[in-house]
Amino acid sequence: MNKPTRILFLIIAAALLIAGCNRTQNNPSTTTSAPPPAAQPAATPAQPAMPAQPAAPASTASTDSSAATIEQNQKLSAVDWAMKQDEIKNDPSGQWAINATASSSYGDAKGTAAWSPMQVTGQPNVEHYGDDGRAWAPKTEDGGIEWVDLTYAKPVNASEVRIRESCGSGAVVRLELFDDQGNPHKVWQGDDPTKDLNYFIIKFPPTSYKTNHLKITLATNAVPGWNEIDAVQLIGK
Repeated sequence: MNKPTRILFLIIAAALLIAGCNRTQNNPSTTTSAPPPAAQPAATPAQPAMPAQPAAPASTASTDSSAATIEQNQKLSAVDWAMKQDEIKNDPSGQWAINATASSSYGDAKGTAAWSPMQVTGQPNVEHYGDDGRAWAPKTEDGGIEWVDLTYAKPVNASEVRIRESCGSGAVVRLELFDDQGNPHKVWQGDDPTKDLNYFIIKFPPTSYKTNHLKITLATNAVPGWNEIDAVQLIGK
């Protein structure tokens, strides 16, 4: 092969080689493997949730403070109650009954015997709520309508009556006053809200007549158990 022919042959061979490389890169049936993905770091395991912390117990100081507050409030209430009782007992406008009769009395008590009507006369002397012979009690418990009739030393134009209930409180249903001719005047009738050892205070416009005589009616079946009255104060001028 002469030199020009050899040169031509080399050029054609080179061209064929270049064309063959280009087909291999563009052949759709041939894929180039993608490089393997870079290794991912192992997933970090989730941290376990912190256990719930138990609620901190109330501090001793806080508990002591609450107890002290409750005790203080109870003390203040007791003081307030005692002051009110003393104020009523010594009210210059008030007077206590000097004589009493009743529809009945426990054990048919008479005179100054325990639970007799006369136990309602004078200043209050029952110290604790509950059955006490220093108060009047009807013959039977839950028997229905009972009454106590009271007289006072001085006739007044009445404006208030304070009934100190000492057992089975809340059974009073009517209050009547009597004028100097003995005529009854109903000044109150309704529901008695009294609880425990306390006064049921009934206020009304001053009476146009003088009175030193009143009658209290109870419905003893309305409040189960014994219903007792310690004392009754008449207010007026």
